[in-house]
Order: sequence, then C-alpha cells, then structure tokens
Amino acid sequence: MTGVVALTGTPGTGKSVTAVALGAHWRTVEVADLARRWGGARSSGLGLEVDLDRLRRALRPPAALEGVDIVVGHLAHLLPIRDVVLLRCHPAELERRLRCARRGTVSERRENVLAEATDVVLFECVSSRRRIWEVDTTGRSVETVAREVVRRVRARGPSSYGTVDWLADPAVTAHLLDRPR
Repeated sequence: MTGVVALTGTPGTGKSVTAVALGAHWRTVEVADLARRWGGARSSGLGLEVDLDRLRRALRPPAALEGVDIVVGHLAHLLPIRDVVLLRCHPAELERRLRCARRGTVSERRENVLAEATDVVLFECVSSRRRIWEVDTTGRSVETVAREVVRRVRARGPSSYGTVDWLADPAVTAHLLDRPR
C-alpha cells in the first residue's frame, strides 16, 4: 500500500467496525488515539475534544504516521491525508443504527442524520481537494464493506463519489421533515 488513507463518514456509518474487520493485515488507528499520542486531545465533559489544528501540525511530517495504513474517524478527512474512503449510510438506517446503539441524544442523532442526508462530510472532503472513494454501507454486512474498502484502497484509482444522493429519495425528505423521535 502506498500512503495513508482516511476512513471517514458521519457517526454511525460503520467506520470503527469496518476498521476492526480489516484485520491484522491493515494497521489502523483512531483519530482520538492519534490526538492523545500527539498532544492534540483534551477531556471535555463526556468525551474527548480533538484540537484539529494542533493534530494537523503534528502530522505534517510524513514520519508522524509511519506504520499506519488507515486513520479512522469522523474527523480523519480533516487531517493532512490525501486519500479518503468515505462511508455513507441511508439516513433512515443511520437513524436506526444510532438509536439502537443509544449513541448521543435525540438532538445529536437528528443532527447526524441531517449531516448524512445533506452530504456534509462529502463536501468537506471535496473542498479540501482529497481523492475520495465513496462506499455505501446501507444494508451491507461489515465484511462486505471491508472488502470494498480494501478494493478501493488497493486500486487507488480516480475519485469515485457523487452517486449517493439521499435527498433524491422522497422517503428521506419526508423523514427529515418529520418531528424528532
């Protein structure tokens, strides 16, 4: 493999479970662990706050990510990493995943669903001129998604994104206009 890849996406799209499924052949590290290692993390209320500017500076020298194949996290695409695998998930399934996992408050879950529906992470990737490969995780097993990630990373072809358009689905629009659950 040539160069580090960011594995990113809205919370709940399957980043961490996909990273685990990549197995022992791929050296993965979570953004939070990098932040702790390089002094770009501080405890904040219920979790960890990542100082992105500090972490970006720490990761500028190529040696900072030596021994790492894939950086995993919903902030990974904001780090100085050229290649990005962006995991996507249908907003209705994403909402169900987050609710079943009891991740976040109702308001936070709704915010994540809205971010996924409106391509927030994709726009961040595009605006930072990354090479992007989009992978839809909707209704797919973790193993299938992991195989697709490996295929994309090994091929390193041109960017492949824009085929996921949740807002074209009337059910998504109706879901977004519905009252919070």
